[in-house]
Amino acid sequence: METKENIIEPLIERVEEYTKISLELIKLKSLDKTCEITSTLISRLLLVVILSLFMLSLTVAAGFWLGDLFGKNYYGFAAVALFYGFIAVLIYFIHPLIKARINNSIIKLILN
Repeated sequence: METKENIIEPLIERVEEYTKISLELIKLKSLDKTCEITSTLISRLLLVVILSLFMLSLTVAAGFWLGDLFGKNYYGFAAVALFYGFIAVLIYFIHPLIKARINNSIIKLILN
């Protein structure tokens, strides 16, 4: 009996050590994925903010420029608004494609 207990004790210690190492590995992998996803989201959010400021400036400039061409400033801003309305309708119809690409990107980030 003593020999069986001597054999089982090291085996139990190895299982405990394996479990601890496996849990540590899971923690490190999840930390890596969390950091990767967070850094990607932050960098893309920064890009969106900068592009939004650029587009806002460009929109105001286009509104004034078209206003000069049409003779009244509000005509220029109305033309720019119609352009953005057209873009919004277009995006409304291709929304499922955009959503699928975003979902696939998120899944790739999580699984890789």
